[in-house]
Amino acid sequence: MSYLAPSKRLSSQTRLSLRSIGAQKVLSDVFAQTAADAAAVGFVLAHLPREAGTVLWAQDRLSAKEAGQPYMPGIGPTQPVMRVAVSRPSDVLVAMEDALRCQSVSAVIGEIWGDPPTLDFTATKRLALRAEANGVPCWLIRRAAHPNLSAARNRWRIASLPSAAHPHDAQSPGDSRWQVELFRSRAAQPGIWAVRYDRATGRLDFSAAPVDGAVETRDGADRRRATR
Repeated sequence: MSYLAPSKRLSSQTRLSLRSIGAQKVLSDVFAQTAADAAAVGFVLAHLPREAGTVLWAQDRLSAKEAGQPYMPGIGPTQPVMRVAVSRPSDVLVAMEDALRCQSVSAVIGEIWGDPPTLDFTATKRLALRAEANGVPCWLIRRAAHPNLSAARNRWRIASLPSAAHPHDAQSPGDSRWQVELFRSRAAQPGIWAVRYDRATGRLDFSAAPVDGAVETRDGADRRRATR
């Protein structure tokens, strides 16, 4: 048996460095730990730029069918969101690349299910070059997928953690928390962290990932004898 030991806070410099990676205007891969886990979407939304501009969100048919369509009133971006629902992964890639050419777009999100042949290194290279040329962050959310060869500058793996305690109601969920693994990056060392999204400030707070600790092996017999 094991339990999750409390996570430790990172240095201010480390936290700022990790936040800056997510704010880079490059192509980033985000892999959901489990196909239906919404943590990957939450992590991406928390990184959307605050400046004016439209966010394009493209989703293939299987992603919408298996993971659901985004419910825009409950998501919270302050910018307009243009949803593109298409059948094939190749159509998602076309929509993303076209949006990266548009000066009025502030960010591009794409959701692709599985490992379609069309999503090869060349396709990701085109997105990466287009995102960097026009200074637009591009996020590719992958579900039920493997981390095959990609030109993405940052590659993340995201899973949900129990939410933080609610400050006013112990029975209600508090801020979202995720386990975040950066397993490839050109800007930072890979690592695993626990991340809390502060909804009040819109800030991500990185801390050391929880670790497994040993559970007390005694069964409480000493305490019971003491109370007799």
